[in-house]
Amino acid sequence: MGAAKQKRMLDVGARAPEFQLKDLGGHVRSLRELLPSEPLLLAFFKITCPVCQYTFPFLERIHREAANSSVAIYGISQDDDESTREFNREFDISFPTLLDDEGYPASNAYGISYVPSAFLVERDGSISWTMEGFDRKALESLAAKAGVRVFRPGERVPDFRPG
Repeated sequence: MGAAKQKRMLDVGARAPEFQLKDLGGHVRSLRELLPSEPLLLAFFKITCPVCQYTFPFLERIHREAANSSVAIYGISQDDDESTREFNREFDISFPTLLDDEGYPASNAYGISYVPSAFLVERDGSISWTMEGFDRKALESLAAKAGVRVFRPGERVPDFRPG
């Protein structure tokens, strides 16, 4: 019997797989539909994940402070719509959220093994940035691309937290 094949998260330079996922309003959204206007940050999460709970408020900070930037943030929840809405309320998340809760088709296509996992997808469909778990330096580089600072002076933030 052969060894089980380990899933591998997509790397920088890979093509982002197409997806069709419902948003919290029940409308089906696709990568193809979302990409032409601006690069997308796709941030995969589970509501019970403590590292997701820690990371998403920082993503929200980037979203709010970079409102006029050319990066759109989309959360991709591995949970149902009601639980995801509660997560968004509890952690004050205002960026759009898509649902990947029925068999995890998008998570599987992107090779997600841990959450949070995030991918910056350029308008041509290529992945230009990734993060798995919480990574301070990666978030700083993402914020710089959006023209903002994600961490406040004097704020105590760890360098890394595995997902």
